[in-house]
Amino acid sequence: VRDEIHADVTEKGYSTEKKSFTQAYGSDVLDACALLIPRVGFLPYDDERVVNTVETIRDELTEDGLVLRYRTDESDDGLSGREGSFLICSFWMVSALTMVGEMRRATDLMERLLRIASPLGLYAEEFEVDRARHLGNFPQAFSHLALIEAAARIILADRLAEWSG
Repeated sequence: VRDEIHADVTEKGYSTEKKSFTQAYGSDVLDACALLIPRVGFLPYDDERVVNTVETIRDELTEDGLVLRYRTDESDDGLSGREGSFLICSFWMVSALTMVGEMRRATDLMERLLRIASPLGLYAEEFEVDRARHLGNFPQAFSHLALIEAAARIILADRLAEWSG
């Protein structure tokens, strides 16, 4: 059954036109949760569809350099108005960029994220770039867990590069 589900998702969940896994079958709406596809072992980071998904989300689902969960004007989540950038998604992007070999972009984004921490070094659920303020639940544990993972991936990639020469 696992293999059937895997085949179904890879066939119907990936848009060749958009060059990305999408929010739903038959849709071109992006969702930053697709950055988790390799993290959960669904596909490896070097799979062309994963690399394309990371690039597409980086190019089309960011505002002011930070990652949105999805575009609220394209996805009906039952809430009105705009949302800020989801910090967990931005940290997921750091991890994904690291794993697909985009170290400069990964470290640049990580440095940007570190600069927007609250005065206590904490993160909320979202960040509103225009007003430079944290939004939503504060502090948000999930944002901090993603921060730790992103930092660990950068450190590991740096160490592996040192050891290999």
